Amino acid sequence: MLVAAAVCPPTPLITLQLDDLRSACHTAIAALHEARPDALIVVGGAETAAAYGGQAAGTLRPWGIDVTAGHADPVLPLSLTVGRWLLGDQAPDAFQSVALDAPSAECLLLGEKLGKIAQKVALLVMADGSACLSPRAPGKYDEAAGPYNHLIANAVAQADPATLAALDPAQADRLWAGGRAALQVLAGAAGMRRYDGRLLMETAPYGVGYFAGLWT
Repeated sequence: MLVAAAVCPPTPLITLQLDDLRSACHTAIAALHEARPDALIVVGGAETAAAYGGQAAGTLRPWGIDVTAGHADPVLPLSLTVGRWLLGDQAPDAFQSVALDAPSAECLLLGEKLGKIAQKVALLVMADGSACLSPRAPGKYDEAAGPYNHLIANAVAQADPATLAALDPAQADRLWAGGRAALQVLAGAAGMRRYDGRLLMETAPYGVGYFAGLWT
């Protein structure tokens, strides 16, 4: 069963700047280790769903950043590479990508399966909010982006899997909310169990919503 989860943003910028956000992510990750899980799994969105072993590595060179996370040949997609980098010297037990356009039911089922991998499972969920929060955002500014981002932030803060499970994929796609699928994997892993939630930080540099949160 899921005993702890951290939500961190999959942006490569966190390796270069955003010091406060990086610190909040490290606080959340430390709590994952304190939960003493039998399995620590990094989950993030990608073009396709795939499972990787805990020794897998990734690189940020395609994004113009000379950073490699892990010690093997780089195969991880962006979200999982950033997660591997945030973990530092502590490799996870596994990585799991979920397709960015996966239906909600598929995401929930994947989360349920991950939650049953071991008696005590911890997830590092690499997910962000809308990228349409300002006129300078990567996506076209949308007045619905702010409320949507607030909805996700509140769900993370309150450890509310039902709200995450109900996120609409079409709306997420319109608002460039790339973390939707990974957040629904978290909802599937949590199921109906109750958790204590903490939103350690919420910020939106460059019009993209980033969160650092913790469920225990």
